[in-house]
Amino acid sequence: LFIQLNQLLSTPAGLEWREMARWMKFEEKVEDGGERWSAPHIPVTSLHSFFQLRTFLEKGTVLLDLDASSFREIIDKVLSRQPEEAEMQPELRQSLAALLLLQPQHQPTTSLLQVLTQLSLSPCQGKAKSCSEPEAQVSETPLREQVRQDGAEMGEAAAPKFSVAVLLSFQLRNRFNKKILPGTEAAHIATGEVEFLEKPFSAFIRLRRGVVLGSLAEVCLPSRFLFILLGPQTKVKACHEVGRAMAMLLMDELFQGVARGAEHQEDLIAGMEAFLDEVTVLPPGKWDPSVRIPPPSYQQSDGHGDVAAAQDRSSLRHPCPGEELERTGRLFGGLLRDIRRKAPWYCSDFSDALHPQCLSAVLYIYLATVTNAITFGGMLGDATANMQGVLESFLGTAFAGSIFCLFSGQPLTILSSTGPVLVFERLLFSFSQDHSLDYLEFRLWIGLWVAFFGVVLVATEASHLVRYFTRFTEEGFCALISLIFIYDSLKKMLSLADAFPINWQYRLDNVTFYSCVCNLSGPGEPNQLQRGWGGGGAAPGPPWHSTAQLERTQCLGQGGHLLGTSCQYVPDVTLISFLLFGGTFLSCTTLKRFRSSRYFPAGVRKLVCDFAIILAILASCAADATLGLETPKLLVPSKLEPTNPARGWIIFPFGVNPWWVCLVSAVPAVLVTILIFMDQQITAVILNRREYKLQKGAGFHLDLLCVSLLMVVTSATGLPWYVSATVISLAHMESLRKESATSAPGEHPEFLGIREQRLTGLAVFILTGVSIFMAPVLKHIPMPVLYGVFLHMGVAALNSIQLTDRVRLLLMPAKHQPDLIYLRHVPLRRVHLFTIIQLLCLALLWLLKSTAAAILFPVMVRA
Repeated sequence: LFIQLNQLLSTPAGLEWREMARWMKFEEKVEDGGERWSAPHIPVTSLHSFFQLRTFLEKGTVLLDLDASSFREIIDKVLSRQPEEAEMQPELRQSLAALLLLQPQHQPTTSLLQVLTQLSLSPCQGKAKSCSEPEAQVSETPLREQVRQDGAEMGEAAAPKFSVAVLLSFQLRNRFNKKILPGTEAAHIATGEVEFLEKPFSAFIRLRRGVVLGSLAEVCLPSRFLFILLGPQTKVKACHEVGRAMAMLLMDELFQGVARGAEHQEDLIAGMEAFLDEVTVLPPGKWDPSVRIPPPSYQQSDGHGDVAAAQDRSSLRHPCPGEELERTGRLFGGLLRDIRRKAPWYCSDFSDALHPQCLSAVLYIYLATVTNAITFGGMLGDATANMQGVLESFLGTAFAGSIFCLFSGQPLTILSSTGPVLVFERLLFSFSQDHSLDYLEFRLWIGLWVAFFGVVLVATEASHLVRYFTRFTEEGFCALISLIFIYDSLKKMLSLADAFPINWQYRLDNVTFYSCVCNLSGPGEPNQLQRGWGGGGAAPGPPWHSTAQLERTQCLGQGGHLLGTSCQYVPDVTLISFLLFGGTFLSCTTLKRFRSSRYFPAGVRKLVCDFAIILAILASCAADATLGLETPKLLVPSKLEPTNPARGWIIFPFGVNPWWVCLVSAVPAVLVTILIFMDQQITAVILNRREYKLQKGAGFHLDLLCVSLLMVVTSATGLPWYVSATVISLAHMESLRKESATSAPGEHPEFLGIREQRLTGLAVFILTGVSIFMAPVLKHIPMPVLYGVFLHMGVAALNSIQLTDRVRLLLMPAKHQPDLIYLRHVPLRRVHLFTIIQLLCLALLWLLKSTAAAILFPVMVRA
């Protein structure tokens, strides 16, 4: 309901109605200067105003379900249906009708661009008409024609300042229209004091159907309620405050329901009494009524800030699982139900991706996936003697991810290699080397057994056990993965000091002593020193070699070695890398919060927020290119050949290993099955929380089947094993958040859910696969920039769980703690005890993951 309050004012030109306040959830007033709207705020008024309003509703005119098609007809019926004790003389009735039909003057909602335009055109004011704007040409639709007719009727009583066409154009071009939700109706309140009245005149009207009443409101809406209050000139502010009290009543959802369904005058009074029962009174002298109370701000969380997330962090109970996890009691019953649930949505899974926000999500998650593939590929190469390397990581990620996005139950999930899988690969390779077994063949049989066990779990509906995962388990798992992302990004940055060392002994006064030369001499040969770089002076020793200068790589390539005090000094690289790292992280965090900024229009803020990560990466890359320093860059393979030439693309099950290996492989396969099941399903539970408002349902059984069958292909081709990646999947969902495009002034956009589709994930993995051919472009992206994105992803995921809020409570005095729901119902000491137990378990898991026992990590999380 849009409510507008018009007040009768006396001007040198006579009496006129002027818009003074409006309500859409919150109140906005016209400031004293009359040139701008105030900030939205919670309305307050005196309790006496409500008592006066109740008196007017009891003794004044109340017309319910009035049939009228124009404002003139409404005024005629109101004035003709006065109570007998308040019946008016014909002259007074005509005066009131003429007064009420005066054309109201609206307060425009102007943008900064319009203000600047008005200032630039100010010299034109008062000059010839050629300098003024032409009147708007408005097409005649039925609704606009009705507005034109009603506006003409209102203008008959007095000459309006503007033509009807200009007033209609003002309504249709008003920027406030963007704040109006579909289906909104208008309520009009008119208050004022006049000399010819001896006693107040009041009327409350509810129309049977919404009618557009010309230019009575600043926006073109069908009107449903009207409240008129005119009184003698006694107390100037009395009628105005009573009108504000009526607006507060109509803004209340409960009273609004009463007003729409009331059949008698007594129903309105009863509704008002119920409203007054909920009113909170502030004692006089303890609070300044002129202070405007801002709208309540919902807790934001680093780009994850939405009402649903705030409700999640403050909820007392873990959301109950849906019907996706209910047992059917039939073989593959859960899988068939997942397929039936997801099949009707399959076409929309592609059409729903046709939105600019999906482009931003693709670029963001693509860069995160590529960085993750390079990181895990490098570590796999070190652990397996390059039997699996960066190229295999790229191809496996592209293949497994694409298949999963096409056929899974929850395509928003991003597949990746994980830490426990990496630990298992390292142990398996060491075991194979110690017992003279072929590693890839042994691994193939383990993968086949894991796929078999996975199908068995799907057939027996083992995913039903997921319903017993508690918030304690989910938060511990999510917190640990987030901390690993944060730790790894910082560890990678600190390792730059080894690759690009800083010369801590550098002194400016000793610059003339610093040099670096290339020694090409062999043992027993006279020294031949190649002039290098450094302080510019010659190093002491034999004469310089007369050939051209050699670069560092050329010198080392020819068998020489470097001599000098500055050979290990790499100027500025480490420093600028840390600046790029921190700058990218801060830019991602700041731009993600830009939606709630006070600067720029809402459309610009939303666009910047949607493309926040890409803008941050582009800005950091531009800064790096401008400086021109040799910072470490993103390197991707450029050839389609195995990292280790000794292996092929197809692994044969019966090769050099003994026949019994295929049977013994079932033992480690049981451990890997538990690892895959726990890792996959814990992530699936986190992604399918009810607070994300997913509409298309989950597919726990279907997801597990896809992961199990992919194990067959990746094992047979020697590619890494893949499972759901928690942090990247959460980042993927967060980049696809939907919020209401229209919200009342002062109201935060409503969280509508996630843009559920398959195309963004599919595009991410296809781009990952073709990245091999994009090496000339990707090599310009500095690695510190991508590490900064990783740090942002870890921090954002960590801030999305309730554990983070409760850790902050440990450091806050009680008087500064936020008003969280669970603090109202649970003693603070029990909250702290629960948090400390979680932190101790988290520390235990961190120690566990740092040892060879890290393969037991998912089992320990559940325990």
